Amino acid sequence: MTSLCEEVSRSQLDFVQQAVRKLHVRRTRSFIAVVLALLAALPQLEAQSLTQPEARATLAKVMKFYRTQVGYEGAYLWRYSADLTAQEGEGTATKTSGWTQPPGTPTIGESYLDAWRLSGEDDCLEAAVEAARALVRSQLMSGGWSSHFDLAEPGRRRYAYRTDGDRHGKNNLSTFDDDKSQSALMLLMHVDEALDFRDQQIHEAVTYALQHMLKCQYPNGAWPQQYSEPPDAADHPVMSASYPKSWSRTYPKKKYIGYYTLNDNNMSHIVDMLFEAHRIYDREDCFQSAVKTGDFFLSAQMPEPQPGWAQQYDLQMHPAWARKFEPAAVTGGESQSVMRTLITLYRFTADRRFVAPLPAALAYYRRSLLSDGRLARFYELKTNRPLYFTKDYELTYSDDDMPTHYGFQVTSNLDRLERDYKQALADDPAQLKPQRRRVSRVRRSAKLQKSAAAVAESLDARGAWVESGQMRHQSDSRELIDMRTFVDNLETLAEYAGAE
Repeated sequence: MTSLCEEVSRSQLDFVQQAVRKLHVRRTRSFIAVVLALLAALPQLEAQSLTQPEARATLAKVMKFYRTQVGYEGAYLWRYSADLTAQEGEGTATKTSGWTQPPGTPTIGESYLDAWRLSGEDDCLEAAVEAARALVRSQLMSGGWSSHFDLAEPGRRRYAYRTDGDRHGKNNLSTFDDDKSQSALMLLMHVDEALDFRDQQIHEAVTYALQHMLKCQYPNGAWPQQYSEPPDAADHPVMSASYPKSWSRTYPKKKYIGYYTLNDNNMSHIVDMLFEAHRIYDREDCFQSAVKTGDFFLSAQMPEPQPGWAQQYDLQMHPAWARKFEPAAVTGGESQSVMRTLITLYRFTADRRFVAPLPAALAYYRRSLLSDGRLARFYELKTNRPLYFTKDYELTYSDDDMPTHYGFQVTSNLDRLERDYKQALADDPAQLKPQRRRVSRVRRSAKLQKSAAAVAESLDARGAWVESGQMRHQSDSRELIDMRTFVDNLETLAEYAGAE
């Protein structure tokens, strides 16, 4: 009887009917006994379930707590101590500050927007708009965003925020590193679209960002890691990638923020952002800018014997050093993102030149696989030997003493890339354009109800998801609120609350 009760989790009537059928009850007395036992078990089952009205009430409670107690006027960080006395992003942070790098403010704003589409609850849209307005307030004069921002004095004095009129700080350096300005602009565009472009401040911020970002693209189609002013075309000749005659084995400590930077998939995120701007605003200049980025990917492919890509290139299109653990090398990491973006570019344009580099690149990286099936993050120029660093940051060929903060060996996605490449070539050119992921109401199911009930059950009395863990910059914290958990759980709860 117990196992049967666990198996069936529909309405009470359906539950009883199916249970009786499964037990093949024939005699009246036995039938009555079974029904009475089942009805006695139903209150316990109901206590373990979650109705949709309860889910919507729980969703409202969660939204209120995270908006008023965790975030600050739409700004969000990565982690908070359970008692909310400490908070952090990638680094330490104040209560009034936000982080742009995922899973910071743009990520939380997108999750609110998804929750609104899934549940139909207006407070989710209001929260997304609030996050977007926090990004409007933190937009720099250069058009993009820094890694973090502050919505209160004295933190604002350090930044050249566009909305601060004549009172500007010195920090005017926008960054594409780690999907920061890209994700911020993506949220603004998505909220602008959701509001039917009626919010003037949000719409103006999008227009301003695109205007300044497009001006900072290099003549060869590449993008810098960070920018404040448009580049001088004379300083950036258009040429193809090549091997330097020699390269330093020790960290040269050069300023690299203006290099042509693929690190952290920066340019792939930019291409996604530009195609989304074209979709939402029908801006042909954004479409052509994405295509121009694809032109850079083609020119940046290294010649044989290593037809892959580097993490960053200097102005002579040679692989170059960045940080002290990022040498001049061919990369097995970001190159996979480049190949995926080339497939995306082909799907948007039907231009086969964008996938022409893939056969040679795939074959090269298959030859370069490590014994465990992964790829090295760095391969030495020409020799193709995997490069690593010791914990003292000395360049080495051995992986015995690597720092743990950085992935010097990465997962291979070559099989998936090759399947997607072949599928793209096989598809009808008229049907190539990728379908945008649409977030909409889902069908109600027992599995979804169970997941939502577990998510609701794990909340504390305040409406917070608290978990065991160590904050990176707070050594005495043992319980925390992690915004990645929030994003996952909010989606599950909103899915069920709005399920049809």
